[in-house]
Amino acid sequence: MKTSDIIIGIGLIILGLVFLFENFGYIEFDFEDVWPVFVLLGGVAFWTGFIKDRKNYGLVMPGTILIIYSLMFWYCTVEGWHYMSTIWPGFLIGPGLGFFLMYFLGEKEKGLLVPATILTAVGILFLFRYSGILRYWPALLIVIGIILILKSQFKSKGSEKSF
Repeated sequence: MKTSDIIIGIGLIILGLVFLFENFGYIEFDFEDVWPVFVLLGGVAFWTGFIKDRKNYGLVMPGTILIIYSLMFWYCTVEGWHYMSTIWPGFLIGPGLGFFLMYFLGEKEKGLLVPATILTAVGILFLFRYSGILRYWPALLIVIGIILILKSQFKSKGSEKSF
């Protein structure tokens, strides 16, 4: 008997019992508040599959996407769905992180870095834009400028000492 069949079987029994007890009033919960847990469990299941067999690094992508999305859904379930208008870039960041993790945990296929970088960077830019942080981006230019000047100063002092 396969271990995965046992785990899935136990999970289905537990899930069935929870819903049965809820239907008969033994436990009470509002499914509208807890449904993101099932999305999270799907992500955890994919990651568990990867952890059991590291060769199946393709499981990292759907696992990462489901975990990121479940956190977004849970946040909106708790705080209000109007927040989806600002956290929607997570729909880009989830697959982007999935590609990065597939690269780092897999066979280091360089082709994975292109979509990883594009999706994650665009997602982060939009996230910053809608969160109001992006108005501070000129400070990044200032910091980079200072670093370049300091780097130039240290290089020139180091080259003078060698003469």
